[in-house]
Amino acid sequence: MAKVILKKGEGRTIKAGGAWVFDNEIDKTEGEFANGDVISVEDFDGYPMGYGFINTNSKIRVRMLSRRGSEVNDEFIRDRVRAAWEYRKKTVDTSSCRVIFGEADFLPGIVIDKFEDVLVVESLALGIDRMKPLIVETLKEELLKDGIKVRGVYERSDAPVRKKEGMEPFKGFIGETFDTEVKIKENDVRYYVDVMDGQKTGFFLDQKYNRLAVRGLGKGGRVLDCFTHTGSFALNAYYAGAKEVIAVDASELALEQARKNALLNGFNMIDDISEEARAKAEADCCAKVDNAGRSISFKCADVLDLLPELEKKGESFDLVILDPPAFTKSREATKKAVKGYRDINMRGMKLVKNGGFLATCSCSHFMTEELFKKTIAEAAHAAHKRLRQIEFRTQSQDHPILWAADNSYYLKFIIFQVVDER
Repeated sequence: MAKVILKKGEGRTIKAGGAWVFDNEIDKTEGEFANGDVISVEDFDGYPMGYGFINTNSKIRVRMLSRRGSEVNDEFIRDRVRAAWEYRKKTVDTSSCRVIFGEADFLPGIVIDKFEDVLVVESLALGIDRMKPLIVETLKEELLKDGIKVRGVYERSDAPVRKKEGMEPFKGFIGETFDTEVKIKENDVRYYVDVMDGQKTGFFLDQKYNRLAVRGLGKGGRVLDCFTHTGSFALNAYYAGAKEVIAVDASELALEQARKNALLNGFNMIDDISEEARAKAEADCCAKVDNAGRSISFKCADVLDLLPELEKKGESFDLVILDPPAFTKSREATKKAVKGYRDINMRGMKLVKNGGFLATCSCSHFMTEELFKKTIAEAAHAAHKRLRQIEFRTQSQDHPILWAADNSYYLKFIIFQVVDER
């Protein structure tokens, strides 16, 4: 087996429990290998650090799989998959959940989401891509032991980051074809999930319990859900008894799915939608809802433009939800992102009634918890509002945070009561 030898004083990340060895940490490589092969890693003095797969195309030269001499073979990989599924069974509702979360499940570079009886795979590293068939088959076997027969598997490895590994983006079926519009139920709210063309793997499972935490805060009142995507926070607010819900997103494609989701739940969705889509959603609906005097609507607009317009009109809401996409995906762009987060939070706070609530979040790994809190405090000062923190939350438990693997901690979610300065 080939081996990588670290420079003296390097390897701090993996020594602290992380999973990556960067190209500039390596002194030399000994032995023959092909990219994607499992190799051993040694410190400068020959101390064994463990095993990982190597790729000279990537700045992340080695992604660690095991430590302290554990041999990486088929049974090793099967054990990792079994452990991932056992963990979910003990910590989350597994009807729809993330079953494998890359480095946090000690299987770096691969994500697998389960939507009822469908699996969606995202493989972003060459070494794990070779192991993908074994991982998928093992997971199907483990699910079957618990009475879950997988209807189909779809791969969504279409992120541009694959090119950094020397691989082309790819999407398509793994095995037999199937209907890729999957119906799921989360916290008693129903959704259509488009695993073929939806964003990322089709649905953001990481906010599962955050949606549950805030949905009752708008009961009987007005709710504004910004960056709604396919409507998940908005639908939860309506389900919990909000009188009026307005959900906003810049993607008309996402909003069409959100409208269908509203009809699927039997909600009083007042937007126009094609007769075909309305008929299908209403036929699939099996819920009975009291819609008297209530409505939910979806507006296609740029949130950054809409918030000041609503403020100018004197609009106010009992609950404002801010769930933006990551404003920064690199450390270099963080300064610009701070300005974006500060602006939307200031605008959002101004639209909250005195004593109402704000739920705000960042899904950027580079927007640290400390920086995010500092930015919100600055926004409150600019908006002349005082904040009472109700709860600080992160991603759901099926997206575990592996200490020392900073990239596994990305979602910061805070619920506030917003009070006017007096």
